[in-house]
Amino acid sequence: MKISKRHKRSHLRTKVLRRIEEISPQEWNAIFPDVLEGYNFFKTLDESNLDQFSFYYILVYDRKTLVGATSCFIVNYSFDTSINGPMRHISNSIKKVFPNIFSIRALACGVPMGPGRLGLSGDADRIVKAMLRQMERIARKEKISILAFKDFDSYHTKFLDPLVKEGFTRMDSLPSTEMEIDFKDFEEYMKTLSGATRYDLRRKFKKVDRSVKIDMEIFDSVDGKILEEIYGLYLQVLNAHEQSFEVTPKEFFRNIGKNMIGQTKFFTWRIEGKMVAFVFCMVSKDFLIDYYLGLDYEYAHKYHLYFIKFRDVMNWCFKNGIKKYEKGTSGYDPKKRLGFDLTPLHIYAMHRNRFIRPVFKRAIQLLKFENFDPVLKEFKYKSDEK
Repeated sequence: MKISKRHKRSHLRTKVLRRIEEISPQEWNAIFPDVLEGYNFFKTLDESNLDQFSFYYILVYDRKTLVGATSCFIVNYSFDTSINGPMRHISNSIKKVFPNIFSIRALACGVPMGPGRLGLSGDADRIVKAMLRQMERIARKEKISILAFKDFDSYHTKFLDPLVKEGFTRMDSLPSTEMEIDFKDFEEYMKTLSGATRYDLRRKFKKVDRSVKIDMEIFDSVDGKILEEIYGLYLQVLNAHEQSFEVTPKEFFRNIGKNMIGQTKFFTWRIEGKMVAFVFCMVSKDFLIDYYLGLDYEYAHKYHLYFIKFRDVMNWCFKNGIKKYEKGTSGYDPKKRLGFDLTPLHIYAMHRNRFIRPVFKRAIQLLKFENFDPVLKEFKYKSDEK
């Protein structure tokens, strides 16, 4: 599907594509410089059968020059996604009887599994408004109630805050976590941690290193048996977590290494030949994103695999000149102890029915992620003090 619309007074022309391959990689990447989730990342999404989502790509041209670009996706969003603890068990029980009771169709600007980004080159206000007009057209055609801009960082607020005047509500999403690596080695890094955390980690490492041999291997891409092992571990973590927005299909892990050659790393750990942990990362120059984790819970707690894999990935970062390590959302308690900082992310959301909109605004404020995660609330407060 291709939709084209000209905005006469501004000379802007918009186009909506259903697959990233309908635009050249050079044109797309030119407006997204130094972004890991570039053309080949979206090519992977298109090829990987993410049945939960229907993707759109909105392009904005000033005459023949591309001045704006972004990705959007349709999703049946469940309003209990942010709920945790006892209330989660209640909502799960209700959904067993009424599976779709909390779900509503939404069109979100961004990507399902990471921060959103806008490619902008020109008058940002005009370009964002042109993007929003196309989102409205898609929403009308697809009978969608909610429009959203999902997980945009503070850099984007100057472009997106004007959406509040259009009826959007801004709220905090789950923040990302990151660490600036300015230590020469792991021992120097350990000295920056609290005494209690340092003692606990040394005790864990000593116990594991003395009791079992854990072999690490790194792959640029995966397929066959290794892919099957990795995906089984990914599903274990997915099933153990109450909050999960997307289920990444097996094909994603196969395709990403083929499409993003030199920018993907699969760290794997084995005990007596059995894969017990993996981490999927994307790498560019001195920047590493820790994207997906898989653990075998039969071994994970006994051998402190979360901390073992973190130590090994950090040592790889030291050897390969990585200066910034991003670990994404969720699991804030161990990340807090390990010295990661928060990167705030924001959601802008609007119900298209102006009569329902006030109720919707109230509901999403009540369902903020931090309302159900006391660790996140404490972590965020201390991070803001720095």
